[in-house]
Amino acid sequence: MNVLIISDSHGLTNEIDEITKRHKDEVDLLLHCGDSELAKDSEHLAPYSIVKGNCDFGEDFPNEIIHDMNGYKLYMTHGHLYNVKATLMNLKYRAEEIGADIICYGHSHIAAVEKNDNRLFINPGSIRLPVLSRKKTYAILEVEKDHVNVNFFEVTGEKVNELSNQFNL
Repeated sequence: MNVLIISDSHGLTNEIDEITKRHKDEVDLLLHCGDSELAKDSEHLAPYSIVKGNCDFGEDFPNEIIHDMNGYKLYMTHGHLYNVKATLMNLKYRAEEIGADIICYGHSHIAAVEKNDNRLFINPGSIRLPVLSRKKTYAILEVEKDHVNVNFFEVTGEKVNELSNQFNL
């Protein structure tokens, strides 16, 4: 199962459409980790499961979503409710509480993937305002039976090899 993960698009629409079109035939699920700043009924977000970010106003989006992924439990939240800019500890506790294996979040605008206590934490970065890098990024998660690949791409579609990695879960 392949999952496209974007976050922190902050009002962009053309870029979301381009990314969606580029990968539509190779992914099974599309996730937006919040701060789209678009309405829930926006045509640009139609194919996405999306959570509410701190810059998303109104009560339209949930704060968290859980998906079953070939036996792995994927948990998605924006991250602002867990203070992810300072630490992943609060998010880790929430993941433990619900038994999540893969955690997708945004908010910090920093593209990163790390394994912590057999849980995989993925932040796709921001396709609008990246932090600690000039690369505007998103990620594709490939879930296999005994491992996962996380590949990062620039908004242009170019793979970011230095961020991409493979993990056993």
